[in-house]
Amino acid sequence: MLKPWMVIGGVTLLVALTANIIRPKDVNWFRRLERPRWLVIEPLIPLIWTIVLICGAWSAHAVWVSNPNQPQTWAMMGFYLLLELVIVAYTPAMFWSHRLSVGAYLGLAGCVLGVILAIWVAQVSMGPALLLLPYLLWNPIGTYATWEMSKLNPEAA
Repeated sequence: MLKPWMVIGGVTLLVALTANIIRPKDVNWFRRLERPRWLVIEPLIPLIWTIVLICGAWSAHAVWVSNPNQPQTWAMMGFYLLLELVIVAYTPAMFWSHRLSVGAYLGLAGCVLGVILAIWVAQVSMGPALLLLPYLLWNPIGTYATWEMSKLNPEAA
């Protein structure tokens, strides 16, 4: 029998892998863009997102085991999934469109959804809500960096 952590971890991994559906020409487009001078942690971004997604899955698991198979818990699981879909849509949507503003708007949408989810989860348990903190801290930084890049690269805004 599948354990809840297996299902949640598996869904998280499968959805996260969709962020890699990008074409080499789009990667080249992104690499040529100018970046803000303060953006020195770019090599760490994959690690940061890995930590964020693991914490999000751990949070979802903690919510599930605290109140399994209840309508509100299923609704929360759907909201976790929606948030992850918005998170992972950032790269393919921005790369395919060659528009940094697409990424910035998806980042903003993710920020709003993340705050809503954190408030909702905090009403159930503070531990899982705190596991959403890495996302709530990183998302505004990544969104702001994308917005700043759009100003530095108006042809790609």
